Amino acid sequence: MSNQPISRFKVPALKDVPTDIKEKILAVQAKTGFVPNVFLAMAARPDECRAFFMHHDTLMHKESGLSKGEREMIVVTTSGLNQCLYCVVAHGAVLRIREKNTLIADQLATNYRKADITPRQRAMLYFAVKVSQQSHEISDNDFADLKEHGFSQDDIWDIGAISAFFAMSNRLANMASIQPNAEFYAMGR
Repeated sequence: MSNQPISRFKVPALKDVPTDIKEKILAVQAKTGFVPNVFLAMAARPDECRAFFMHHDTLMHKESGLSKGEREMIVVTTSGLNQCLYCVVAHGAVLRIREKNTLIADQLATNYRKADITPRQRAMLYFAVKVSQQSHEISDNDFADLKEHGFSQDDIWDIGAISAFFAMSNRLANMASIQPNAEFYAMGR
């Protein structure tokens, strides 16, 4: 990896981060063995950091008709289309681990239409991509197709909310040039 800075913006030292955010960062570090760069980059703006991770955790960790792996599929697919290096690499690592599949993240980030996934997952990703790229074109037909694949109204909301949240996240990461940690590249391979 290059010696490129974590972000275009100033990143605080961990000792200077508010206690509640520092505790969250240290808990993630204890679990993964490193501090994901997005935490340090976001910690520069504490109120936004708290809101960002509360929304993230609500979408990605709650009980849902979507598996945790399917949620990561949405992130990797839409982040690939949004050309967000950080989210493709970081969430690609999580996806490989959740799905116990070394190929899936690369397939989805490149072309979800040709990925080795189920027809149900393909329908889910088609809708997620539409939310991310062409939300103004969403119609009742999109909902009917998802319902034919067994998705509930709550599941459809979750697909759309994850896609929309990460569209914002992708744009922030790209604007700030947040770099993925080297550790993510090898995880789950």
